[in-house]
Amino acid sequence: MKKILNYFLQGLIFIVPIGVSVALVIYLYKNIGQLGPFDNDLLNIIFLFFATTLIGVLSSRIIASPFNALFSKILDKAPLLKTIYSSVKDLMNTLFGNKKGFDQAVLVKIYDNSTIERFGFITNDDLTKLNINSGKVLVYIPHSLTFSGNVFLVDKKNLTPIDTPSRDVMKMIVSGGVSEVEN
Repeated sequence: MKKILNYFLQGLIFIVPIGVSVALVIYLYKNIGQLGPFDNDLLNIIFLFFATTLIGVLSSRIIASPFNALFSKILDKAPLLKTIYSSVKDLMNTLFGNKKGFDQAVLVKIYDNSTIERFGFITNDDLTKLNINSGKVLVYIPHSLTFSGNVFLVDKKNLTPIDTPSRDVMKMIVSGGVSEVEN
């Protein structure tokens, strides 16, 4: 019974934000003329956009900044948690934000006497802070059918750049090779 309740709550966590978003879009579509101070729907949309943006700016400065400062103090007291958190945060910023990360897809020759190569992504080509030879780079090689992978130190001579967008290569890897590359 406890497992069923747990699955039900997980379902709610998944469905409620989607349902609320859909309901909000439908409500706004039907009532946009009555929500803003103007008689023109287009002006009301522009007004609501700027009002929402202003609320976002104010809330990030008033609410989020103190919360982030408190959270940073907590993380400073737990070094292992800080390492895990910063790693996950960097990965999310790389995948969904503006941080550079998986922008260069490559084929990695694993063994000199083999013709088998693996898909990977150069994640760091400046390893001077680690006192590592400049002829090497860090390459992330994802696993298929999951969002995990390994990071390898690879000689540049064993890499062949791929002239395909990284998102298409990642999609093909994660799908086990069954996904189509878009042109």
